[in-house]
Amino acid sequence: MKAVVLAGGYATRLWPITKHRPKMFLPIGESTVIDRIFTELEADERIDEVFVSTNERFAAEFEAHLADSEFEKPTLSIEDTSGEDEKFGVVGALAQLIDRENVDDDLLIIAGDNLISFDITEFLDYFQDKDAPTLAAYDVGSREKAKSYGLVDLEGDRVVDFQEKPDDPNSTLVSIACYAFPQESLDLLPTYLEEGNNPDEPGWFVQWLQNREATYAYTFEGAWYDIGTPESYLDAVAWHLDGQSLVADSATLENATIGDNVHIMGDVTLEETTVDHAVIFPDATVRNGEIRRSIIDENTHLEDLALAGALIGAHTTITNGSSE
Repeated sequence: MKAVVLAGGYATRLWPITKHRPKMFLPIGESTVIDRIFTELEADERIDEVFVSTNERFAAEFEAHLADSEFEKPTLSIEDTSGEDEKFGVVGALAQLIDRENVDDDLLIIAGDNLISFDITEFLDYFQDKDAPTLAAYDVGSREKAKSYGLVDLEGDRVVDFQEKPDDPNSTLVSIACYAFPQESLDLLPTYLEEGNNPDEPGWFVQWLQNREATYAYTFEGAWYDIGTPESYLDAVAWHLDGQSLVADSATLENATIGDNVHIMGDVTLEETTVDHAVIFPDATVRNGEIRRSIIDENTHLEDLALAGALIGAHTTITNGSSE
């Protein structure tokens, strides 16, 4: 098998934190979102090559990241885009990657910003047992949330209907961005696109495919975070930390109060400051502050501020209500 890790998004809802870094590199504890996936794929002997599908803007960052890692399987496959308005759509980009890389094997496709609690190995076991297109499905527990995803209707574990981002969902079971396809199913991608079908979300292809061949869902409980917003990122960090906090040894804390689910990175300075449910990147300084459910990027300098739900970009100075 081959695997494709989708890492081509621009994560505009997380700007300015992700304006100059891929969201897949956001830390979850001591690791990153995408490295958690790479670790599992590296360990599964069925996967002999991992294509990291990213865009031209972030290609250099991924090259450097992989060069510094111990992973042997990942190789970059770069989309010819550098902005959100140039994207091919996930299905269109996938078809191009299969052609560009001459992929002629079964294929696992997983989003590089997915934080999932199940083992990918178990998902692949299920796929090989079914020997048919397979998706991972999760109950989001809210019809409002379900509007943002592909809705899955099952008979047993077989997909009998699939609706991409329905306006009026009739259930809360959704497809997450984790799919496995036999080679024969992928051979239908050119036909799908030539017919003028939606080239964006993979769910549209699954919807089209399940009317033509048996398609199955691997349902799981536990946790799943689609890290596309500040709220979902902080929730993923909280799930990982489980009420604890992670403070780098090089951080300086003077009369600082650290609450639950806080990640303080290297060489951060906190003085007379309270922090709760927040991530503070390296070399930031916060004096006389209150930081809650916020993300503070590197090399920032904040004084005399109370922040809640804030995103503060790198190299920002805000003191006494003025900023630069």
